[in-house]
Amino acid sequence: MASQVVEDVPKEEMAPMNLDNDTANPPAPTGGPSAPPNGGLVAWLQVVAGFMIFFNTWGMITSFSVFQTYYESGELFEASSSNISWIGSIQCFLLQLTGLIAGPIYDRGYLRLLLVTGSFMVVFGLMMLSLSTEYWQALLSQAFCVGIGGGLLFVPIVSVIPMWFTTNIGLAIGIASSGSSLGGVIYPIVLYRLISQVGFPWAVRCIGFIALATFIIPLAVLRMRVRVPKPRAVVDWSAFCDAPYMVFALALLIVFIGNAVLIFYISFYPADRGFTDTSLAFYITAIFNAGSVLGRILPNALSDRIGVFNTIAPFTLLLGVTMLCLLGVRNAAGMVVEAVVTGLFSGVVVALPPVCFRMLTENKSMIGTRTGQGFAIGGLGLLLGGPSAGSILGSVDPLNWTGLWVYGGVTACVAGLILVGVRIMRSGLVLKIKV
Repeated sequence: MASQVVEDVPKEEMAPMNLDNDTANPPAPTGGPSAPPNGGLVAWLQVVAGFMIFFNTWGMITSFSVFQTYYESGELFEASSSNISWIGSIQCFLLQLTGLIAGPIYDRGYLRLLLVTGSFMVVFGLMMLSLSTEYWQALLSQAFCVGIGGGLLFVPIVSVIPMWFTTNIGLAIGIASSGSSLGGVIYPIVLYRLISQVGFPWAVRCIGFIALATFIIPLAVLRMRVRVPKPRAVVDWSAFCDAPYMVFALALLIVFIGNAVLIFYISFYPADRGFTDTSLAFYITAIFNAGSVLGRILPNALSDRIGVFNTIAPFTLLLGVTMLCLLGVRNAAGMVVEAVVTGLFSGVVVALPPVCFRMLTENKSMIGTRTGQGFAIGGLGLLLGGPSAGSILGSVDPLNWTGLWVYGGVTACVAGLILVGVRIMRSGLVLKIKV
């Protein structure tokens, strides 16, 4: 989705961090901490660590359409589309909401505790999912256990990376967040190929083993360069009186509803309508996430040059338009093209919001708090998007695909127009200005 908490604390409020013991709080040396290195081996290793965490958090969430398609078959359990969507929606929401708790824990220096606990919960949740045979079991293991574990991991990485860069922060976060796209390519392929060969339980266990292996990298290299001596507040109440901030949070909530429609149903749609065979329908999720790789890197780099709101507003509008174009798909070729294009624009609305929150926060010491609570508000869209889309789709043939894509496309277009309004609130009607 998205990145969540980005720290940018003034030098006078920073204290150096002992890299050998991330729970220590040594006094700051005279003159304060040195400036961020803005590159170098250690700095880029943080980006690599972030790539792996995104790979195993948002990468699994963007793969949920494969689970949705498999669960819809009724081979594991019987449930309606709306009820199945609750699994992915709760997982997405908890990934965002847990940041409100993980942020203050991170500020107190317990980075290692968050990494170990979060990694364990993700892997444990997947192993328990492999043993599930009923709906409530899948809900507990995949939605709650994996969702909370992902939230504990997500906050540290998007807090650490900005501490190592002063420029090109958008690019660094974009590269890290592209890990979710790679995860969204690899996990659906692994799951689909193995379900037919070894069955669903062992297919999910193999995903768990991949997650376990890739978590070794962030556990080995992730480091806090500085630490805020005063932990952040869980909620910044003044933010609710900040009009641009609240309007942007509303836009994020709405666009996440539309994005959830894509994440959950992009694979089931061609399978149900007969545009593709079952094999290609599963691969549509991988194609969608492959398209989002460029959407997470190039627009972030572009935003460093032309402004973040000048980038995210038009791309969000285009996301809505391309979702409406799904109504015109009639064959496999059209479905593949739509998967690539919607994946590209979907990547933008996941990767750019942290940079937007950074710009909308005047007091830089509150960036972590404001970003966390902003994503908690936006996460409500992910919580509501899947089940509401499932209700629109229905459970009686023929399914209401027209209503589903109109719902998703219109919500994204409305969010894009609201983002245009935020841009105007920030800089007026002047066009040639970096905002």
